[in-house]
Amino acid sequence: MTTPATGPDLAPTARRLAALLDGVGEDRLDHPTPCPDYRVRDLLQHLLALTLAFRDAARKDLGPWTSVSPDAPDAPRPTLEGDWRGRLREQLDELAAAWREPAAWRGTTQAGGVELPGEVAGLVALNELVLHAWDLARATGQPFAADEDAARASIALLGQETDSAARSGTGFGPVVPVPETAPLLDRAVGLSGRDPSWTPPVRT
Repeated sequence: MTTPATGPDLAPTARRLAALLDGVGEDRLDHPTPCPDYRVRDLLQHLLALTLAFRDAARKDLGPWTSVSPDAPDAPRPTLEGDWRGRLREQLDELAAAWREPAAWRGTTQAGGVELPGEVAGLVALNELVLHAWDLARATGQPFAADEDAARASIALLGQETDSAARSGTGFGPVVPVPETAPLLDRAVGLSGRDPSWTPPVRT
């Protein structure tokens, strides 16, 4: 839901992502994901970092988590030691709560070392949750149905720039064509450069 004072609610997507974590067995951590550079463990570490980064971006608490990209060589890198599922669930809750505050969507903030309007940072955070929840679900063989408002927000954000050359360095590959009649989540996934039909390779 979006109100005049805030952007979309991140909580439904955060809850759906959190619900996938118990289905991630330790034996799946080295399995591939739809992101060619990520195994499941890399994706989870990325989520642990980005939830802190975008939580702090919402709070305007600029510091080590917001000053560099979560994937940069010098970025703080959370580990999967201990109760990583519990930590990630807690951080997802904190992230959603931080973006419920109207002040989060106003003014400017920082994420990935880039200064940007709060309203843009909030949409980027939501998009990250939508896409990486889909990544995690596909990689671990779990169902995932996106919140429709969140999927629409992702489509609107990703559809702003579809030229392959302009996407260079953004982390998004060339758009994968998806019919306009396809489910909203498939359309968002295609716009991100992922193939909505991706499944893990057969392990022998």
